[in-house]
Amino acid sequence: MEHARITETREIKHFHFCCGLGGGKKGFNKARPRIGTLAGRYRCIGGIDVDPAAIRDFDNAGPGRPGTVMDLFTREQYVTFHDKLPPAGWREANAVDIRRAAGNESPNVVFISSPCKGASGLLSESLSKTVKYQALNELTLRCVWLMCEAWADDPVDLIVFENVPRLSTRARHLLDQIIQLLQRFGYAVAETTHDCGELGGLAQSRKRFLLVARNTKKVPPFLYEPVKKRLRAVGDILGRMPFPGDAAAGPMHRIPRLQWKTWVRLAFVEAGSDWRSLNKLAIESGYLRDYLIVPDMRNDALGVNNWSEHCGAITANGRPASGAFSVADPRCQNDGNYGQLGVRGWENSIGTITGQRSPIQGGFLVADPRAGGAETHKNVFRVVRWHDHAGTVTSGHGPSSGGGCIADPRPSGEPVFSKFVATKRASYARNPIGGDDQGAFAIADPRSSTGFEGGGKYLVTPFDGPSGTVIAGSTTGQGAFAVADPRAMHRMPGDAYLTGGHYGVVPWSGQSGAVSASAGYDNGRWSIADPRIDLASALPQLDEKLVAIIRALDGTWHRPFTTLELAALQSLIDPDEHWSTDPQTQREIQAAKLGDALAGLTLDGGSDSAWRERIGNAVPPDAAEAIAEVMGTTLLLAWTGETFVLGSTNIWVRPVAIALSVDQGNLTSY
Repeated sequence: MEHARITETREIKHFHFCCGLGGGKKGFNKARPRIGTLAGRYRCIGGIDVDPAAIRDFDNAGPGRPGTVMDLFTREQYVTFHDKLPPAGWREANAVDIRRAAGNESPNVVFISSPCKGASGLLSESLSKTVKYQALNELTLRCVWLMCEAWADDPVDLIVFENVPRLSTRARHLLDQIIQLLQRFGYAVAETTHDCGELGGLAQSRKRFLLVARNTKKVPPFLYEPVKKRLRAVGDILGRMPFPGDAAAGPMHRIPRLQWKTWVRLAFVEAGSDWRSLNKLAIESGYLRDYLIVPDMRNDALGVNNWSEHCGAITANGRPASGAFSVADPRCQNDGNYGQLGVRGWENSIGTITGQRSPIQGGFLVADPRAGGAETHKNVFRVVRWHDHAGTVTSGHGPSSGGGCIADPRPSGEPVFSKFVATKRASYARNPIGGDDQGAFAIADPRSSTGFEGGGKYLVTPFDGPSGTVIAGSTTGQGAFAVADPRAMHRMPGDAYLTGGHYGVVPWSGQSGAVSASAGYDNGRWSIADPRIDLASALPQLDEKLVAIIRALDGTWHRPFTTLELAALQSLIDPDEHWSTDPQTQREIQAAKLGDALAGLTLDGGSDSAWRERIGNAVPPDAAEAIAEVMGTTLLLAWTGETFVLGSTNIWVRPVAIALSVDQGNLTSY
């Protein structure tokens, strides 16, 4: 069924408090609500934020009135939070300043996303109760009061107030005051939570607190919940982007420089888990007992094949040190009768239960997949699987402070990714003596002076001694026809064998001899003393910051998300708008012309930590678009005189259906 042709378009004006980089603005601008032949089109009339860089990003987030840099603190709150007096010329914002920031227009929708650090789960309970963070939380009430005062003569139709879920507990007293204030100005209020990932169809789960207020005189229709969508996999987003570090993607796509010890920790975090994976490692005398970090071998040297996989070509030089010529043989396991310290799989049966029931006397352990426990904040050193969705994108800009990491399967097999590998000691015995030509297998035997059977076979005559009898069969195997001549050469420590150069090692600063067709390490000077591969000196210091590629035990590269990837997970950019090879997709993007500058590849400034903080604080545009769609539909119904419509989703929120549809006066509405 086709929609009826649109015959009228109504403008819906939106304004943003604590607007950040403009994620909410971008989402509202994209919304296209419609009722029959009537359509709505959003227009941004401004935004306010204290961060000048965020306002510059806000201005680039799409069409609309430029944002305003404004501090919304009271003087007392400023001193409490910053622990110093305001600078000269600073003054408290008032209702006149708010109206001026909106171009003296009245908005239909106001979106408030005040700072959430004071109520964030990343902040300890004790620290959240300090006066500094209590002053930050008070901005929530301050924003609502300024909004109500600024447009008291022409109240805002709909208000959206979003924050972290713990605001409802850590700032309960402030929320109670906000609700009472809104009710006094004629609003019905609903308090709820939602998942931005489900509203916007994102590749992250981002749970947020939401307060929705509706002016009961101006907007009588129901306000319905947005349709929930399926969470996407991280790989759906990242797989459409250039590889991390690609210069074509700009500076926001560079790999963060982390401390070496952080890279090593990430390598041992199981995909889909977090820092608690490290508790499974055994430490003895300050070292890992079961694992080593060694250079990755080229050409499968010392490679071990899985029992279920095929082997590579068997060559004439098929030794463990020259290829994958070892096998992980599962047949050596105990048959269950002698399963001391045996761990049973969840899906397996257990052996006979005996009177001796301790773990060291049989298979009396189980790998229980239910051990996840209660849901907690899991973003510390968390490594996300490629096919799963990410956790909440926070403003923390490191793996240990909230920034997630990904088990990226794409580096496997590429030569550039063979810097370091984490390997089990028992699985890969990387001992470079796999063949009899790789060690000291000759001996200087002092008994040779007696000759062969006393007859001088292969005997070497001292330079100052007499020779044996010269006979007709004058070959080296028939008498003492060799002499230890001290004049022939002057050997120095480290010299190569001075004939054909067998097993010769060429100095790094020297030159190689002629390369022959039969060049091999055992028939000439075909080895080099390379100072660059000294593993002991190559390993960085623990606190040295660098970009490293460590293949984890599951074969993937456990790495942090790049800043650009975090922006994509927040839906701030669409990878297809930049890297799609589909001509039709490119034509649709050009035809849309949404003025969507935030689809650019670089935010204001040059600091990764500042970018990540603004991205983590941003409202995902796709989630904001879903909210704007249902709000726009409600406004269009109100403007056409409709007071009721049957929706396909629940009324937002179900327990307050009456509060959202009729004027309740002074009745409590939450």
